[in-house]
Amino acid sequence: MNIRSLTRGDGVVIGAAVLLFIASFLSTYDPSGSNSLNAWDNLGLVMSMYIGGIVGASLIVVARALPQPRKVIGLDLGQLGVALTLFALWTSFWTIIDPLGAFSDSFGSSNVGAGSGLILGLIAALVLAGAAIATPLVPALGAALVGAPRPIAPQPYGAQPQGGYGYPGAQPGQPYGAQPQQAQPYGQPQSQPQPQPQPQKADVPQAQQPAGDFSPFWFAVPVPRPLFAEDGSPTPIAELAPGTWYLAVEQRGATLVAQTQDGRRGVLQDSSGIQRG
Repeated sequence: MNIRSLTRGDGVVIGAAVLLFIASFLSTYDPSGSNSLNAWDNLGLVMSMYIGGIVGASLIVVARALPQPRKVIGLDLGQLGVALTLFALWTSFWTIIDPLGAFSDSFGSSNVGAGSGLILGLIAALVLAGAAIATPLVPALGAALVGAPRPIAPQPYGAQPQGGYGYPGAQPGQPYGAQPQQAQPYGQPQSQPQPQPQPQKADVPQAQQPAGDFSPFWFAVPVPRPLFAEDGSPTPIAELAPGTWYLAVEQRGATLVAQTQDGRRGVLQDSSGIQRG
């Protein structure tokens, strides 16, 4: 279920359902005597008005959050939920007009009015049904209830990523003795410190030096980029994220072989704009 697909109208539906639940425990009738009953003393009333409205609201929210529409007895869950909210409103309207109804024998008089439970229940049912119907029609109610997460902004040119695997200077004894330098695009000449021998117990294993003058170095990507298997498989084995240093252990033409935090190695096919550390 994806809660980010819920709208403001769904939020109103949820709030009205909570209000309807609270109203079910309040006094349904306001008799002249001390005897006072709530909706749970009348099974027909509580199931048709209160529970019916709450179930309808639940179906609307679940239908909105599901990735694929579901149907019950040929009806979409959302449509069935809207129908139940209308039925709850219909029941609450006629019950508040004729509050004696099912309890006429209990009181034995006509001196009975609608209690706070019926009044609040009618308001909640009205809001519930109104939001269920108006949400697809009113743009303000159709807006997202929970905003989408903000994307990670790319690191500005020359800025150092903070923390993460291989962050130079973040921990003592960094592999290869790398220290942060002024960032520049990959491929431009720069003075690169030579790797320092590491003890056998080092956390990051030594990368095998490839042929030629390539020296392993730390780098960060400006945007998320996939890391592919060295055997040429088209399925990515990992994704490199901005704000993290990764270790380049080998260069193969225009691509780099990178090592992740957990020791996996893969091919970075797009090395444009990377930031060297």
